[in-house]
Amino acid sequence: MSVPDEEGRVIPISAAPSFPAADPEPEPLARALAFLRRRITGDYEVDEFGYDAELTDKVLLELIRPLYHHWFRVETVEVKNVPEEGGALVVANHSGTLPVDALMMQVALHDEAGRALRLLGADLVYQLPLLSHLSRKTGHTLACREDADRLLRRGELVGVFPEGFKGVGKPFSERYKLQRFGRGGFVASAIRAGVPILPVAVVGAEEIYPKIGDLPTLARLLGLPYLPITPFFPLLGPLGLVPLPSKWMIEFGEPIRTDEYDPADADDPMLVFNITDHVREVVQQMLNELRLRRGHAFPPFL
Repeated sequence: MSVPDEEGRVIPISAAPSFPAADPEPEPLARALAFLRRRITGDYEVDEFGYDAELTDKVLLELIRPLYHHWFRVETVEVKNVPEEGGALVVANHSGTLPVDALMMQVALHDEAGRALRLLGADLVYQLPLLSHLSRKTGHTLACREDADRLLRRGELVGVFPEGFKGVGKPFSERYKLQRFGRGGFVASAIRAGVPILPVAVVGAEEIYPKIGDLPTLARLLGLPYLPITPFFPLLGPLGLVPLPSKWMIEFGEPIRTDEYDPADADDPMLVFNITDHVREVVQQMLNELRLRRGHAFPPFL
């Protein structure tokens, strides 16, 4: 067999020039060993808040991706509304007895929008040593004005759940009914930074731990905002902590602009209240429509 050279002459294939093969993709074991070497030698970066992007992507998110894809079968809607770059404030409903919705939303934005989500967490999260450390490693920080403002001005995607514990701990009978959105501090931060507010609706979390009761006395003794009773917990013990495999949908609404306001307008309580109320109405409407679109919470497995 022969091939033509650059001048059109026919030469044997054995004499044809060869090209170096592309470097093969490192084997999984090699990648794992390289990752461990970087962790041991300290050859990795964390930002001023303690966020470790490599650990988050390669370990922590990897652990919860099976839940995202195979247990809850999360479907995202209108991901195109997520800004490709620059700061934005992600405002979502909160539910599910345990805040699994925050983790699923973090996977959705990381894997499908290519954005890291910097969640603002409640004080309780940072009073628990192990949870506090993991939260900061995955990019979360305390829900306070200073941290929110710094992250937004750095161009980060900042997530907030304005309902707080009132939303995540509400009874099953009040599912998909938004609780009060606090005093609107998140809106003031968005105005000061001049970034859009991205409303998000999460459907599916309400069904993973249907809360049918509470143990307030024991919750106070343990320093918890509530201690839920579900159909399976505490009746089944640790097995009752396994979330039910409800079908999830996460919708990203159209961004609500704030750059038309002056940063000083963040100190206007009436303006902040009106925008907060508007955001709440938008998220509630999205929830109502998305819930109908989702249909039954436990469709047959295919």
